[in-house]
Amino acid sequence: MDVGQLVWAATMAFWVLLVIYGTRWTYNFWTSQGMEEMVAVYYNRKIVHMLAAGVVLLIIPFVFTDPVLPLIGGFTLGGFTAFMHQSGRRMYWMQNPENMNDSSFAFMLGLSVYLLWVLFDDPWLAVLPSLFMAFGDGVTGIVRNKMFSKRTKSAWGNVAMAVVCLPMGWFIGMESITSIPIWGLLSGALASFVERYEFGPIDDNVLIATASTILLIIGATFGPIIALS
Repeated sequence: MDVGQLVWAATMAFWVLLVIYGTRWTYNFWTSQGMEEMVAVYYNRKIVHMLAAGVVLLIIPFVFTDPVLPLIGGFTLGGFTAFMHQSGRRMYWMQNPENMNDSSFAFMLGLSVYLLWVLFDDPWLAVLPSLFMAFGDGVTGIVRNKMFSKRTKSAWGNVAMAVVCLPMGWFIGMESITSIPIWGLLSGALASFVERYEFGPIDDNVLIATASTILLIIGATFGPIIALS
């Protein structure tokens, strides 16, 4: 870990906070136009998913040589968002008072990236489950919000997620060191399927990250299903 990586980590932290607090403007704008408050909150959550987490995840493989800083970053963000929930300082423009899914998102991101990176020394494989959460679940929420104007688990959202996650899984799986495109595709399909479910405190972020991480561990351990030249 060198100074350059610390600078990148600080820059990423600044970017994430900029996006989080920037969505306060979109919340104020949308609600001033008559949008229901929770609809604006859900849109903002997905903006944060994609513009904050998604952008950072796409940069991580290029600038970090190990997963320690991504782990610290994920846990720091998870701790920060949990603190805001519990301290009465909830960020009303992007945090839902009924759950702490934004915190579980950050914790699972840090854990998944760290575990896959340590096991296989493959940064692109390491960020793949979190990319499913960031972009796949992000698109899912936007589609459902647009169709139903509320938080729902409609299957249309899972279809939209699959459209994003399947090709993402294939191409990132192919370009990873382990070169397992079919396993990447299958992990995208699994992530798109389990997103629809929640079991008490085990929310969709936990299920997406856990299920796709486990499947990628299996795939990277056993190797390609079909050798592609």
